[in-house]
Amino acid sequence: MEKRIAILATNGFEKSELFSPKEALENEGFKVDIVSLEKGKIKGWEGTDWSGEIDVDRSINEVSAKEYNALVLPGGVINPDQLRRHDEVLVFVRDFFKQSKPVGAICHAAWTLINAEVVEGRTMTSFNSIKKDLENAGALWVDKEVVVDEAFVTSRNPDDLPAFNAKMIEEIKEGKHDLQHA
Repeated sequence: MEKRIAILATNGFEKSELFSPKEALENEGFKVDIVSLEKGKIKGWEGTDWSGEIDVDRSINEVSAKEYNALVLPGGVINPDQLRRHDEVLVFVRDFFKQSKPVGAICHAAWTLINAEVVEGRTMTSFNSIKKDLENAGALWVDKEVVVDEAFVTSRNPDDLPAFNAKMIEEIKEGKHDLQHA
């Protein structure tokens, strides 16, 4: 059975944090959909300027976590700050945890997870500037290139992408985790 993965992003995603996992997942034979707030194209961010566009496969209003085997949340500062403002995004994210499916988040993507109320009691990492945000939301923050808490994979920044991609692939191949929780 083909594994389907949702990458949830909007304008301002960190370019490498979307394109690198997408390529790694597709190289494993997984079907990857770019899910966003609306159809069309979304723009990436790299360094200090816009860089890279990607077509949106499906809008958030067209999808359900039931259709996917895993979720990947790229970072960037703008992207998660926009996503976390939309209830339909938070429900979509929360449903992956309720269904015990793998979720991966890198860099600032944890902001969306905080608003989805899924980080309390979880061991995770992120970009260091949001460490206090995560701790205030009840997460145990650690400074490692990749952290796995059941099927929940987190990394700090683009330098961690090789480890992040490898762990996401491993978790997706393992499938559902009964101890994953919302």
